[in-house]
Amino acid sequence: MSERISVIGTGYLGATHAAGMAELGHEVIGVDVDAEKIERLSRGEVPFYEPGLPELLRKHVESGRLRFTTDIREAAEFADVHFIGVGTPQLKSGYGADMVYVDAAIDALAPLLTRPSVILGKSTVPVGTAARLAARVRELAPVGDDAQLGWNPEFLREGFAVEDTLRPDRLVLGVDPVQPGRIEEVARRVYADALARETPIVVTDLATAELVKVSANAFLATKISFINAVAEVCDATGADVKDLADAIGYDDRIGRKFLGAGLGFGGGCLPKDIRAFMARAGELGVDQALTFLREVDAVNLRRRQHVVELAEREVGGSLVGARIAVLGAAFKPDSDDVRDSPALDVAGQLHLAGAHVRVHDPEGMVNAARVWPTLDFAESPQGAVQDADLVILATEWRQFRDLDPEEVGRLVAHRRIIDGRNCLPAERWIAAGWTYRGLGRHSG
Repeated sequence: MSERISVIGTGYLGATHAAGMAELGHEVIGVDVDAEKIERLSRGEVPFYEPGLPELLRKHVESGRLRFTTDIREAAEFADVHFIGVGTPQLKSGYGADMVYVDAAIDALAPLLTRPSVILGKSTVPVGTAARLAARVRELAPVGDDAQLGWNPEFLREGFAVEDTLRPDRLVLGVDPVQPGRIEEVARRVYADALARETPIVVTDLATAELVKVSANAFLATKISFINAVAEVCDATGADVKDLADAIGYDDRIGRKFLGAGLGFGGGCLPKDIRAFMARAGELGVDQALTFLREVDAVNLRRRQHVVELAEREVGGSLVGARIAVLGAAFKPDSDDVRDSPALDVAGQLHLAGAHVRVHDPEGMVNAARVWPTLDFAESPQGAVQDADLVILATEWRQFRDLDPEEVGRLVAHRRIIDGRNCLPAERWIAAGWTYRGLGRHSG
């Protein structure tokens, strides 16, 4: 059954969700205060890189099933189901999440709800937010208790967001057990396609739904930092972290996923989410429960400094004047997102230490240049490595993994490479005469 849906906020989450809902057969209107962004989306242009999304967006803008506006009144008149997909960045003054955009969306929408409506929050928020917002909606909406709010956290992976929207591995829905209303009924209609394919759904209270996303991200961050901490021990002992991860990954209680040692995690979710989780625990008086996340964060940041120090050793003890190629700027492949990117952070630190740094990334260079305009950017991997004293692979794009070490070797000044993602075939590079340095790995 088709629903009339609005999606408030058309950034990475909102634009992807809006296009996905249209693909699932719903009529959708996306809302944002950024007029330039709305104009681009209305032309079928995606203002960021996400595989598969441009085709999906154009398809449904052209079909008329998906449109965009800056007028929230238009959305309130059109839709009966409203998704909140605005950002919750880290506060500039601390670790907590900045709720200004979520609060503004609710304060703008709720007074316009003149008929029974359901609001489903997708933004990642501190636990307790949904209950507060539900009360705010009932207070502001002309229909009172017939305006109901639930929480439906997103689990999008950059590079796989379209797949995750259309074919999620699970659905989580938080409802107020005292005032459940129509939220579950409406959500089941919205996600009828996924439920028909027997996608698991967890219907729970608001607080649990809010905690699911940050708990998942905290667990993944912990797993990544764990293997990176072990990599430090491997570097000190001559052990090989990749073989170690393979061995413990066969244990089905542990699993091999997210046990790839390297530069660590970044992006717009994991770093700020674990910090916001810690901040909220402190507000609730249970900060000691999550103190381990401070070390998770510290291990992650330490990996970047480790690569800078390793680069300094590789070029003879001083970075001043060293010509270094950094392959990668985005925090992960198949994304142009450079927020808290380990790759870009390393490039920037090398630059500040006096190295001549040349960066290439297949999709992230425009965003990277906004953050670090003083870096040198090359149009190709070959241009980046030309005459380099050292090459650092910092983002595991396929284009970089597939480079021919012999071909690259003919371009560089010295055949030295730091594999910051432990993704290259080390034996092949060593056989081609390269000094190969992995992180926590045997080196040749």
